[in-house]
Order: sequence, then structure tokens, then C-alpha cells
Amino acid sequence: MIVKKQFAVIGLGRFGGSICRSLSNNDMEVLAIDIDEDRVNEFSSIATHAVIADTTDESVLKSLGIRNFDHVIVAIGDNIQASILTTLILKELGVSHITVKAQNDYHEKVVRKIGADRIVHPERDMGQRIAHNIMSNNVLDYLELSDQHSIVELIASEKMHDKTLIELDIRANYGCNVVAIKRDEEIIVSPQATQTIVKGDILIVIGADNDVNRLEKNLLMD
Repeated sequence: MIVKKQFAVIGLGRFGGSICRSLSNNDMEVLAIDIDEDRVNEFSSIATHAVIADTTDESVLKSLGIRNFDHVIVAIGDNIQASILTTLILKELGVSHITVKAQNDYHEKVVRKIGADRIVHPERDMGQRIAHNIMSNNVLDYLELSDQHSIVELIASEKMHDKTLIELDIRANYGCNVVAIKRDEEIIVSPQATQTIVKGDILIVIGADNDVNRLEKNLLMD
């Protein structure tokens, strides 16, 4: 018997609400929490449970049994103080995994120091992805792994057509790794060095940002 993970989402704005819907659509157990009654009512038929609560009150979180949840997402939108205090209380109560939506670098620094396991900047991250998409016709998607490394979906150009990975020698020349290739409905995971590239293939590439940029400039621009 598979035991479902239990999630709690605190803050039901656009970001928290989206997470709540996605988890619920994937048949996860979700407790939706917000201090706003209208938002809670909106998610009462979506989440497993939806409650009105002030999560800066430790006794309230205790009464909800929050420490028993596998993962708590703090998605409080515009009240940084409430986000920080909620995160601190969750940590002190022994919640095993905490993800926090950060408003800015200062917010991230504070919640990281008090023990958040993961910090996300949805607006900033989406802005970066869109910027990379619109700067080049060859970049389909972009995911930042760290300050200096990313995973990028790139469209193979005419320069790469009918050449194997070993002929292109992307790893040696650019320090990047092609971890998968998408061709129509087929996905080639961990392609062999003898794999031939066809113009229009989607290459999933991982590497340092500077190296990915060099690869794009030299091999992808026709």
C-alpha cells in the first residue's frame, strides 16, 4: 500500500494557490491555510482540508498538527514578517521539510538562516526563463540550478545536422553535457557519443551559464 505524502500550503495567493491545485490534481493530501476567509472558501472544494488560521501563532499551528506533515510550503505573499515568523515556528515544531517563497534577497537570507530547506523566487525565476526564451529563437526553456549553472532546452541548428555528439565534442569544446534529446515523440536519455543529431532536435543541456552561452553562439546560430 502506497502512503500518500501530506502537504500543507500556507498562503493561498497566486503562487500558493497554484501549488495547492497542482498537488490536489495529483491526488495528494493537502491542507490549505490562509488568514483570508474568501481564499480559504475558494480552496475548500480543492484541497483535502482548508482552514482559516494565523500561522504566526504557535498554538494555532500546534492545533493543526503541522509537525505531522511531510512538507510545508510557506507561500505568504506580501507580509515578509509573517513569512519569517511562520518559518521559524515550523522549524521549532520539527517540520521535516519547509519550502519558502522569498520576496527578495534579504528575505531569502533570513529564512535560510532559520532553517528553510528550500527557497524559491517564482517571479524572478520566471522572469529569467522568459528573458532567455525571447533573447534567442534557439532557447526553448531555461532552468537555473545555481548562480552559475543551468539546464537549458536548445533547438539543434543546421550546423549540427547529421553530426554525432562525438563529432561535435560538446563536452570537451564547451564544458556542457547533453543529458537527453527530444525528437518528435521520442526521448533519448543519456545519448551515446555516436548519437546523430538532426536539425530541429531539442537538446537538454546542462552546464555553466558562460559555457552554455558559448555553445549557443557557436553551434546554434545559423
